[in-house]
Amino acid sequence: LSPQAFDRTLAKDNSLAVGFFQRGFVHLQLEMYGEALSDYHMAFTHLRENPFIDYKQLGLRHILYAWEVLYNTAAVQCRLQQWQEARATLDKAVVWRPEGRRAILDLALERVQDRLFLEPLQVPLGEFFRPRKKEVEQLDSKDFLGKPKVISSIVPNDEYFGFEPLRFQKQGFYEPSADTLR
Repeated sequence: LSPQAFDRTLAKDNSLAVGFFQRGFVHLQLEMYGEALSDYHMAFTHLRENPFIDYKQLGLRHILYAWEVLYNTAAVQCRLQQWQEARATLDKAVVWRPEGRRAILDLALERVQDRLFLEPLQVPLGEFFRPRKKEVEQLDSKDFLGKPKVISSIVPNDEYFGFEPLRFQKQGFYEPSADTLR
């Protein structure tokens, strides 16, 4: 795993919460705890107070939950020996947790109480962004208007097509012929 791959991804979309979450996991594995903590804070910020973001629409079969981000934040804080902060972060995660996830957070609170490290959560291995073919095809720019051309003009000598600023008008050139008026 390389944080540089996530750096390139986040340079393209710097509000991709799951990108910060995954890069935070990589930084944690590389024992770059300051960077991991920053990434998890950014991931939580980019959740924009939503309890989760479902990335299935973008081609990643994963739902990123706010409680997971907070849990991993606490895991980093444990490694930094910030036990009180880890406890406070897990208390916040309990508020964000969905029903049925209480047991994992209770166990985490006990581990922090006993000053034991937490194992971080991650996006399941083998899950990658795989946008649908239809969505990727639409990324190519399309010319919906085509080349502009004059279809009808009352100016007899007008063969110009395209757009340009206003032209000076020549006397008599723009006058329709007598045949055109009939």
